[in-house]
Amino acid sequence: MPTLTDNWSLFGKAFWNTIVLFVLSGLMALIVGTVLGAFRVSPVPALRWFGAGYVNLVRNTPLTLVFFFVAFGFPYLEINFSFTVFAVIALTAYTSAFICEAVRAGINTVPAGQAEAARAVGLTFTQTLRYVILPQAFRAVVPPLASILIALLKNTTIAAGFSVAEAGSIRANLSELGYPALGGLLWVVVGFLILVLPLSAAQRNLERRWSVAR
Repeated sequence: MPTLTDNWSLFGKAFWNTIVLFVLSGLMALIVGTVLGAFRVSPVPALRWFGAGYVNLVRNTPLTLVFFFVAFGFPYLEINFSFTVFAVIALTAYTSAFICEAVRAGINTVPAGQAEAARAVGLTFTQTLRYVILPQAFRAVVPPLASILIALLKNTTIAAGFSVAEAGSIRANLSELGYPALGGLLWVVVGFLILVLPLSAAQRNLERRWSVAR
């Protein structure tokens, strides 16, 4: 217990930064992943190829390497941000590939007749996706999307290796102060449980509400 009570500020700042990374990266990944999912089913071949190429490249690249490419590749191109911004970019780029595939799977669950009916009444491809396909697709993929976001929350710990003071850096900081590493790690686990459990509850709530709506 002293490990926690003597270091409230350290734990508070670290987990606050974790939440910031998660929220920013999650929102951006949902947007980028949805756009990429739309590319995957687009009638334009170039967009389909781009979406497929992005997913196959990023999804099969370890997240740590994505961090390296962003944190050291961007400055080489004279694109300079803080390490926190680099972490958000890396997490967004990586998570977007998984969200893209989840969204594409959801789109494929929507009966083709609905898209044909939308086109018959004069809706464009973009309008059909926005008003007809995507609202139903997101309902179908709540569980995988929730799992991806929970994985994103845990993936934020990679940022500790790139000078971002978030939950993954707590152990090293405690060790420098002379506190036992195991005790610090156990409190980090508790902190992540506190963050993950509400996400799981929100997932179950959405599944229950939207299953009734269907």
